[in-house]
Amino acid sequence: MRWIRDEDFIRGDIPMTKFNIRILTMAYLSINRDDRLLDIGAGTGSISVEAALQGARVWAIEREEEGIELIEKNAKKFKVDIHTIEGIAPENLPNMKFNKCFIGGSGGKLREIFQYLDTHLEKKGILCGNFIMLKNLQEFNELLLEYGYDDIETQLIQTSHVDGIGLLRGNNPIFIIKGVKR
Repeated sequence: MRWIRDEDFIRGDIPMTKFNIRILTMAYLSINRDDRLLDIGAGTGSISVEAALQGARVWAIEREEEGIELIEKNAKKFKVDIHTIEGIAPENLPNMKFNKCFIGGSGGKLREIFQYLDTHLEKKGILCGNFIMLKNLQEFNELLLEYGYDDIETQLIQTSHVDGIGLLRGNNPIFIIKGVKR
């Protein structure tokens, strides 16, 4: 299995899920061929591209025009098909069923997104989110419990890299949390 390095993605000023976090997130999502993944707050499309390369059908929503352009450029670069949606979740999400959902950004609408997923995420569907803010992590966890998700797992991941002169540079700590819909 080949994973894409960060430097291989076309980047801009839009946030991107970094390599180490992306690979762990993909593992939590358990992406399989023919999965239907909804990527909310898709950013540059790094999760969407990786999932599409694994054979998933992907719908990516992003509110920033630059993000939409980057998703489409990255999809073209890696020769994958991603259905891009410029808009806000959940208002602009399609009326269809998904079996996997990733939330990279919620625009402060986690409750509304959970309401959407209540009817649009299939039973036994996996929901996974990445958070840097404790407030959002706490709300996501409370909503997983309120909506009766099972197999809830949370991890705090802190990664660092050695720069060109040998200094250890830390990245933002990221919480990865997932649950399985009852």
